[in-house]
Order: sequence, then structure tokens, then C-alpha cells
Amino acid sequence: MKGLTTLILLCISTISYATEQAEEIFKQLAPSLYQIRLIDIASGEKSSIGSGFQISADGLIATNYHVISGYARHPNKYTIEIFDHQGKKAPLTLQSVDVINDLALVKRTTNGEMPFFKISKRVPQKGEELYSLGNPHDLGMIVVPGTYNGLKNESFNDRIHFTGSVNSGMSGGPVVNKNSEVVGINVATSGNQIGFLVPHDKLLNLYKRYKTSKPESIAAQMAQQLADNQDKLITTLLNSEWQMRPLGEGLIPVVNIPFIRCWGESNADKADAIVLAVVANCSLDEDTYISNNFFTGSIEMEYRYMQAKELSETKFYQIFERQLTQVMPGNKAGKDDVTEFQCQHDIVTPSNQAITNKSVFCTRAYKDFPKLFDVLYIAISVDKGDQALLSHFTVAGVTQNSALKFTEKFMESISWK
Repeated sequence: MKGLTTLILLCISTISYATEQAEEIFKQLAPSLYQIRLIDIASGEKSSIGSGFQISADGLIATNYHVISGYARHPNKYTIEIFDHQGKKAPLTLQSVDVINDLALVKRTTNGEMPFFKISKRVPQKGEELYSLGNPHDLGMIVVPGTYNGLKNESFNDRIHFTGSVNSGMSGGPVVNKNSEVVGINVATSGNQIGFLVPHDKLLNLYKRYKTSKPESIAAQMAQQLADNQDKLITTLLNSEWQMRPLGEGLIPVVNIPFIRCWGESNADKADAIVLAVVANCSLDEDTYISNNFFTGSIEMEYRYMQAKELSETKFYQIFERQLTQVMPGNKAGKDDVTEFQCQHDIVTPSNQAITNKSVFCTRAYKDFPKLFDVLYIAISVDKGDQALLSHFTVAGVTQNSALKFTEKFMESISWK
């Protein structure tokens, strides 16, 4: 009993110390911590809120891109302002963005040097205590203790796994170590004490580009960043190992890379099924936010093997051909963002002569980002009477050159056993 009492007292002491330290950090940093507000000009009311923090004495403030995305996309509809710890408001101008890492730099007018957050020169150690600051649910600025758990393994673009309650409205707020140095930026939550942060080196890179590069429009910055990221993704995929795996009587490629995750399903347990269906789906478990109705940066590969059970070849063909009309693009985009799909239909036999497909290759262009496209490819075999192998991929926000390279390798990798 004495040992238990000692343990309880030790835990209370530890919690009390952490709370005191969090309060001290908050008191010290509060003057450089802000609520970021997007104001709808027509109504004069808040459209969205987030958090931000000052990173230089001349009024430069970091936040998430998604916090100010409405202004970035529609500068005539919105304005941006800050709300500080004393309840004062000030207008902001958008300076630069990193849409891939969900970062933005905004600036306020200053009358002199102001206090600002210092960015850490080191990466935290796994298990290190960190403190997330922000404005959850418009309730006022708070500080939330948590733990650094390293980088998320399944991410193409780095994200820190943070054990702590990162809530809505804390987006764009800083996460600091015990020395009050920024080591990450709040970006997302999966609930249940699971949060994700943008590593601080991404912010440093954005700040350096802002200070040293020739100024570009926000749209031009975004277009270049989107193209570079997808070209990097496609190049990584093409240079990785493509393992051939059986799917029914077919062979399909699976890219051996951590951030491409695959799942499978079948109706093999259904004795009354008139068609055996075996499905494998591989996709990138992340995308890039442009606006509430526009996401890009995704890639998905799907394979479906079907075998007739006591069906005529004609009836079976009618069933599997309908699969061609059920494939949809993997990302969300509206008519204001992209053109209609333009499609080319063909009968294709790859150079390996391993399968003959009826294929559809479709593209749609991005209206605000020239030279970027969504690409959708569907192929279904037509060389076996009672079996069919469907292969499909969608790639969002890709350049023409990268799309063609990926399509060629994908087509050549599908075959019968």
C-alpha cells in the first residue's frame, strides 16, 4: 500500500510539474501567438479560423495553408486578419505558401521589432515531451502537452506523429520543446490523442525560399510545387521494385514501397455467386488539399479478377464490361477546378503479348494550374471467354510526361499467368 501511495504521489508530482511548465511556456509565448481569421468580405463575418505564430521581428507569421486557402484561391472574396492575446485585430497579407506541406507565411504591419518564436535547430528525440499551442473551437489560446513519436512511416511527405489533443482551430499553431523552440506545426488529427505535425525543417525551407527567391504569384508557387511533388512521386514509383503477384489467374504489379498500401477482398466464400470476384487495391494514403472541394496529389491502382460460374460468354462479357463505367477518379474536384474528361478508347496488346485489353485513357486539365492533369486509365481483358482481368489507375495533378511514363509501365506489368 505504501508503494502504491508513493507511485500515486509521484504521478501527481509529475503531472503538476508538466502543467506548471506548460503554463510558463504559454505565458512566455502568448504575445507571439495568434488566431488567424478568414473574413468573408460580403458578410463581414468569420468564414474560418486557425492559429498562427510570429517567426520574425518584422511581423512574419507562419500558419497552415488550409487555414488561409480561401483567400489564396479567392482573394477578392476574403480578407485575412489576426486576433492577438489582448483581443486586438490587425490585417494580414499573404506572402508565400508551401501547399504540399500545408504551410503559409502571412505578414502584419509593425511599428518596430516584435517578439517571435525561435525555430529549433534539432529534431526531437522519440518520447520527448512537446507542447502544442493553438485555438481549439474558438475557445481561446491553450497549450496541450504531448509526446514526439517520430515520423509517420506511411507518408510520402513527412509528418510527425504526435500524441496529444490537437483539435479543430489549432491548425497552424506551433509545437515547441521545453526550451520554447518550434519543432513542428499543428496540421491534422485522427482523434484519440493522435495528432500530426509538419516538421519544423519544412517551415525553415519555406522561410529561406521566401527570403532569397524572386517573388512569384501564389498561383505560380502552387503550380510549381504541385508539379514537382507529383513528378517526384512518379519517379520514386518508377524506380522502385514492382513485384508481380497472382490475382486469380492474372498477374498484377504491387509497388514495394511503404507509403503505397494495399488491401484485398473477394467473394470466394459466397457459394451462390454467379461470378467469382477477387479485388486488390493499392493507394497513397494521403493527398494535397487545395480547397474544400478540390484535392490532388493522390494515386490509386485497382485490380479485379472475375471468373464466370455457369454463365454464357455473352452474359459474362456484359457483366464485366459494365465495370468500365463504374471506375471514378480518385480525387475530388469541381467544374470550377478541372475540365471535363477527354477519353481515348482502344484495343491494346502490350509488347509482352501477355494479355489483350479493351482500354480507356482519360485526362482532365487543371484550370488554374497549367500543365497539370488528372489521369484515369482503365483496361479490361477481352482474350478469355470465361475470365476477365480489370486493371485501373488514377493519378491526380500530374504532368503529361510523368503520366505517359507511368501509363507505359503499368500497361506492361499486367498479364495472365
